[in-house]
Amino acid sequence: MDITITPKKLKGVVTAPPSKSVAHRLLICAALAKGESVIKNISDSKDMQATIGCLRALGAEIELKDGTAFIKGIEKPAETATLDCCESGSTLRFLIPVAAALGVKAEFVGEGRLPQRPITPYLEALPPHGAVFDYQNTMPFTVSGRLQAGKYEIRGDVSSQFITGLLLALPLCEGDSEIKITTALESKPYIDITIGAMREFGVDIVQRGDTFIIKGGQNYSPKSLTVEGDHSQAAFFEVANALGADIEILGLNVNSYQGDKKIIEIIREIVYNSNDRLKAFEADVADIPDLVPILAVLACFCEGRSRIYNAARLRIKECDRLSAMATSLNACGGKVEEKEDELIIEGVSSLKGGEVPDFNDHRIPMAMSIAAMRSEAPITIHGAQAVAKSYPDYWEVYSALSGECKMHN
Repeated sequence: MDITITPKKLKGVVTAPPSKSVAHRLLICAALAKGESVIKNISDSKDMQATIGCLRALGAEIELKDGTAFIKGIEKPAETATLDCCESGSTLRFLIPVAAALGVKAEFVGEGRLPQRPITPYLEALPPHGAVFDYQNTMPFTVSGRLQAGKYEIRGDVSSQFITGLLLALPLCEGDSEIKITTALESKPYIDITIGAMREFGVDIVQRGDTFIIKGGQNYSPKSLTVEGDHSQAAFFEVANALGADIEILGLNVNSYQGDKKIIEIIREIVYNSNDRLKAFEADVADIPDLVPILAVLACFCEGRSRIYNAARLRIKECDRLSAMATSLNACGGKVEEKEDELIIEGVSSLKGGEVPDFNDHRIPMAMSIAAMRSEAPITIHGAQAVAKSYPDYWEVYSALSGECKMHN
C-alpha cells in the first residue's frame, strides 16, 4: 500500500497508543507467573502478536479480547516449541534466555531483517551457563539445554534487550546470579522499565554500580495491570505540535520510566526567535534511539545546524535508520548529512515534496507523515503499511487529526 499525504496542519485530540516496551515486559512477567493475570490496554500490533504467540508456544494460555490480555501463567513448560518472532527484536532477545531458563528446546524463526540482527552477546554469555545454540548466523536457529545461575558478563552498548532478557530469566534459576556490564550502558531507561515491571510481579533486582544482582528461586506473582501510553509513539504528535499542529495528547504517564519522554524536554528547550522559527539543537540519543527518526524531522525545520549523535546502533534496527532518514528527507528537499554515528541537519523553511520508500520500518512512514505537514507539495510513501508493526491504526488516527492522505496501490 502506498499513501500520498497532502500538506495540512494537524489538529484534534489523540490518545497515545499503549507502550510496546512496557507491554512486552508485562506479558512475559504474567506468563511466568503461576496463576491468572489480566493486562489491559494491549495493542493489536504485529510485535504484540509475536510476543503473545511465542508465550503461548512456551506453555502460557493467553486470550486477547478488546485490548485486554487474560493470561494463565506457564504451569508446565513445553518440551519443544517453535517461537515465531516475526520482525520483533524485543520478542527474540527477551525470550532466548527465558526459554533456556524454562528448559524448553526452542526453535526461533523470524522475518524481515530480524534473521540478520545480532545475538552475539548471548552466544558469548549463555553457553558457559548451560544453554546450547545451534546457530548458523541466521534464522531459524535452536536453543536447548537449561540455563544455570552464575556470573554473567555482557556488553551494554549493543542493545539493552540482552540485559532485559537475562533479568527476566535468571530469577527462575535455583541459585543467585550477577550480571556485570562490561561497557558503558546505553538505553538504560529500558532497563528501568524491565526492573519496574518485574517489581510489579513481585521479583526484585538489586543494582550496584555496573552489576545487577538477581536472587534465584523467585516467583512471579499474578497481577492485574494496565499498559501506560507510549511516549515514543506520542513523540510524533509532540513534534507535530512543535511544527505548528494543535493536537491534545492524552494517556501519557509523566512519571514513566520510559526514556522517550525526553522528547518533551527537548522540545521545551528549543527557543523560538522573532521569525517564529525553531532553533537548532544537539541531542545525544544513546538512551533514546527510537526518537531518532522524528528528531530528524524536527531538526529539518530548525534554524541552523542540528546534530543527532551517539546513534550508530540505529544501523541495526528494522532498517538502517540513519541512512533511511537522511535519504528520505533529502529526497524531499531536506539537507541531511549522514555520518557513521550521527546525523547533521541544516534547517530548511519547508520541504519540496517527493516520493520515499518505507524501508520496511514502521517509524520511517510515521516520521515522514509529520514532515509532510511542512512540505510545499505532497509526499508519497511507498509501503505505508509498515506502521502495522507497532501502530496498526496510525493512518486512521492521522486522518482523524485532519490529515489529508490518500491510499493507493
